[in-house]
Amino acid sequence: MTSTEVQSDTGSETDTQPYRSQVLRRVLGTVVLLSFALVEPVVAQESAVCAAERLPEMISGFFQLTTGIGVIGVVVVWQADSLAEMFTLHPEQREGLKRHKRGALKSALLLLVLGPLYMVAGSMMNLPLAQCVDLVPW
Repeated sequence: MTSTEVQSDTGSETDTQPYRSQVLRRVLGTVVLLSFALVEPVVAQESAVCAAERLPEMISGFFQLTTGIGVIGVVVVWQADSLAEMFTLHPEQREGLKRHKRGALKSALLLLVLGPLYMVAGSMMNLPLAQCVDLVPW
């Protein structure tokens, strides 16, 4: 391949680039406009979850159960890492266990903060699920 052939190939690619971005903008604009038109009637309807007889309590119970199991799992991981750390001689392995413990602690905090954060943000945004389902794990 000569240098003129390479230049002609790249020249054709740069000519189609503005066309592709223009088509992409039009498609994205159409999708956004259609989503506003289609979502508005759905938002106006009452939530099917809140209208169900015992579904909000079941969702709350499931969330509390899974959060409790997650916190118990974090405690088990923390204790296992602490036990392994006592019998570890190499500093690299000890630092790896400490990093793993910090990761487990971050996971526990995320588990405990996510539900209340959804409740606060959902009530501020008037989400129907946040008004009828209790996602606070305690």
